[in-house]
Amino acid sequence: MDNHFFLRDFSKNAQSDGLSDKSVNSLSVTKSRNTIDAYESDWNDFCDWCRYHHVSSYPTTPETVVNYINDLADYAKAATIRRRISAISENYNASGDHVENPCKAWIVKEALIGLTRLKGTMQKGKTPLYWEEIEEIVSHMDTSLPSLRDKAVLLLGFMGAFRRSELSGLNVEDITKYPQGIVITIRHSKTDQASEGQQIGIPYISNRKMDCIHALQDWMNGAEITEGPLFRSFLKNGKVSARRLSDKSINLIVKKYAASIGLDPEFYGAHSLRHGFATYAALKGVEERLIMKQTRHRSVEMVRRYINEADLFTNNPIDKIFK
Repeated sequence: MDNHFFLRDFSKNAQSDGLSDKSVNSLSVTKSRNTIDAYESDWNDFCDWCRYHHVSSYPTTPETVVNYINDLADYAKAATIRRRISAISENYNASGDHVENPCKAWIVKEALIGLTRLKGTMQKGKTPLYWEEIEEIVSHMDTSLPSLRDKAVLLLGFMGAFRRSELSGLNVEDITKYPQGIVITIRHSKTDQASEGQQIGIPYISNRKMDCIHALQDWMNGAEITEGPLFRSFLKNGKVSARRLSDKSINLIVKKYAASIGLDPEFYGAHSLRHGFATYAALKGVEERLIMKQTRHRSVEMVRRYINEADLFTNNPIDKIFK
């Protein structure tokens, strides 16, 4: 294991004395594949930095980790730096060796505290895309297959408050039709580490042109998709491929259509749909628990941030004066 990344195959590296094979196996799946992938990417960044500075990444010293933190601080957000250190720490924990975890040293903890004070804790997310802006985007769309797909992506992404990985991972089989609308089952999600599945209800709306369910049906009919990946890429000849549309492509779709109505694409991305739904629902007076039901947030903290964002306008003294 040249790069000393142990989390991917934890069961082979765990100290298993006293544990049955079944117990070791259950410990090996405590983190989702996406989490492991993210940790490996962060670990590789640390290894690259160490190679450049001619220091060891495994084993390493607390001083090396602190120096890495301070170099990251020149360009990375505080949340990104904390995630990188978490990945380094988790990998040391999973090594199975008796190598001391450098991230548990007090100087690393103090460096992270100082970094938070220096950079601040407020992180700038993607700008929300509101319903009226999606209406404007849709009004300029034609009936070509790419437009049918992109319209379905935008409307479903907003109505279901989906993460881009969730949209990318959807299959036709995940959609169940009812007289009132559809129920979509998300089999793997960021907040569903146990893979129990989450269900999102999307009812019909009166405006057919903006109705998510009709948009999905138009796309599936046009692309002749009856099973497998719901959203797909296109081949060079313009035909629909069997390949799933990547989450990065979904991000680019949102940027493209934000730019089409004069918005700066730098500030928009796939998360703008999810952010837009939550903030727009708060603007319309939808209560917190119902917003959380659709967004599937486990913590009220982020949802309240959206509500507070909307509250800047709904309970604004200027609005009350001039309206």
